[in-house]
Amino acid sequence: MQLSLVFKNQTYVADLSSGIDLSLSIGPGGDNPNAFHIRPAQFEPIRVGDFVGAVAEGGSANCEVLTLCPHGNGTHTECVGHILKDRYTVTQALIQSYFLVQVLSVELDQQQERSFLSEAALAGKLQAADALCLRSLPNTEAKRSMVWSGNEPPYISEAAMRVIVEGGFHHLLTDFPSVDPEEDAGALAAHRIWWNVPSREETLADPDGLWMNTVRWNACISEMVYVPETVEDGLYLLHIQTPNLRSDAVPSKPVLYPLLP
Repeated sequence: MQLSLVFKNQTYVADLSSGIDLSLSIGPGGDNPNAFHIRPAQFEPIRVGDFVGAVAEGGSANCEVLTLCPHGNGTHTECVGHILKDRYTVTQALIQSYFLVQVLSVELDQQQERSFLSEAALAGKLQAADALCLRSLPNTEAKRSMVWSGNEPPYISEAAMRVIVEGGFHHLLTDFPSVDPEEDAGALAAHRIWWNVPSREETLADPDGLWMNTVRWNACISEMVYVPETVEDGLYLLHIQTPNLRSDAVPSKPVLYPLLP
């Protein structure tokens, strides 16, 4: 099966029979990466009266209760509601789920014990596309089940994020747990640049809400993805699969499809 898409008057054809899953799984036997000291996701059989939702425990069917926080438990997609006072959800933001995406491998810079993506690593490398998927190097399998909490995970510098926004991308994917440092006193500078939201103080103090006219409401970020080594840098079709959960972030499954010559 093939799918045709048009981006800036150019037609691309994707092979839907060769999808490449970029998501990391959560739950028993899964990858289960973790960030921000958030407790691991819980998958437990429901217990109501004499009923237990586990066939292994004598129940008639399996029925689990899931407890998780998308921001720290595996691959997730988030929207500007992540940093707003009022509720705004991924369901509202993600008005399309198919994108022309550039996959780009990037070398990280080092400052003291922190690794980060600098604007120099992007210079002259960005292509015209809807979305940008960043694969940081080295791209070890250890990322799949990494415990990032307390380990100074990499992040995107403010200057690099400005370059990405200026590149015209509306969706950003990264194998980092966050585009900002783990500890930044709540600044979330890269997030705010991405969504074009002023600092927290300016936002809450703005009585007219004029900043709302320039917010990138439909821009989203997917974090803790994993791009396999077999995927070459270049353009692909991206399909972002999300459940209809009305929250600022939801577990997600980004899938790449190769483009045909």
